[in-house]
Amino acid sequence: MIDSFRDAFKLPDLKRRILFTLGVLFIFRLGAHIPTPGIDASAMAQLFEQGAGVLGFLDIFAGGALRRFSIFALGVTPYINSSIVMQLLVIVFPALEKMQKEGEEGRKKIIRITRWGTILFAGIQAIGMTFWLGRVGIFHGGFFAGVIVVVTVTAGALAVMWLGEEITDHGIGNGISLLIFAGIVARLPEAIIRSWRMLRLGEMSIFVLILALLLMFAVIAGCILLQEGQRRLPVQYAKRVVGNKVYGGQSTFIPLKVNQSGVMPIIFASSILLFPYSIARFFSGNIALAVQKMFEPGSTVYMVLYIALIIFFSYFYTAVVFNPADIANNMKKYGGFILGIRPGRPTSEFIEKVMTRITLGGAIFLAIIALVPTLMTNIMGITSFYFGGTAVLIVVGVALDTVHQIEGQLLMRHYEGILKRRDSKSGSFLRF
Repeated sequence: MIDSFRDAFKLPDLKRRILFTLGVLFIFRLGAHIPTPGIDASAMAQLFEQGAGVLGFLDIFAGGALRRFSIFALGVTPYINSSIVMQLLVIVFPALEKMQKEGEEGRKKIIRITRWGTILFAGIQAIGMTFWLGRVGIFHGGFFAGVIVVVTVTAGALAVMWLGEEITDHGIGNGISLLIFAGIVARLPEAIIRSWRMLRLGEMSIFVLILALLLMFAVIAGCILLQEGQRRLPVQYAKRVVGNKVYGGQSTFIPLKVNQSGVMPIIFASSILLFPYSIARFFSGNIALAVQKMFEPGSTVYMVLYIALIIFFSYFYTAVVFNPADIANNMKKYGGFILGIRPGRPTSEFIEKVMTRITLGGAIFLAIIALVPTLMTNIMGITSFYFGGTAVLIVVGVALDTVHQIEGQLLMRHYEGILKRRDSKSGSFLRF
């Protein structure tokens, strides 16, 4: 990996892409510290110190901007919500599915609708949060001051969306994922300093710290195995004679990822479980206290429901993004078949059966990784940093994807150089 980054800076075009990406990430982190006018930042920080439920979970994706309620307070959440809803609508409405299959033009239309959805979600979230902040005494302005806050935060969410798209188009890697990655990594130095302070004050023993670090490396290794793990189904293509040439006949495989849904099951499960807990905090009485105790992170009910929802959403999201029938039809169209399985519907059923089995193993392993932060807090009393679950899966997944893209760019330019050298020896000129 280090050799790949070193070689990347030797190529002017790839170097420009990497520097552009770093520059956009710097602008994103700068905007996360610009305060929104009319908001009491100290009162907001005190609220998070007391525990903020859903807001604390959303602050992971905002990179601490929500804790400060900066102009980027909403982060990439509105864009993620709009993208998820759009993916579900494509399945429900045939017109949108047809639009998605129109190629580049259809993709542009889907992106345009997703942007409008981002504006809608950002506006609704900004209005709701402004009213809520007024109720808890963090915002003290009137109607016009509230309009300024809503417009500022909404514009900030759109700016974050634009920054992510710029990275995707002109930088390296997936822009939105890299913004989330930068927000999580930016909080690590603060967590390290807090852990060191606790160690000096005797609030945490050196044994617990070493054990936490070992567990942290185990989680990282597990996430890498989960992200890279796949089941390869061997595929054989029949030979076809076209004119005087013979095509096909080669063997290949279908890579079925163990974790096809990525981090989405954890995001869905956490949002659903934290919602009743956060709502109950605004009410008093025995019922509200019982709901808080039942859905408090770390409770038995919470952990059981958490595991069940992660497994459920793993299957749900895999069914959304993975279609065995399309794979089977494409294989049949080009003369491909799995050994021992008839083409067409039997192949589709076989792929679905295999995918169901490996998804169960991936979902259980995903649930174990997601529970690591809670176990670290309950067993070892570690509250100085959040490392595990959603955060570590995003960090590992984005890092691996970015490295793979850089290596792919290096490999492509390596072959381009070989072709150019060979073409120059033959006396002709070939453009790329």
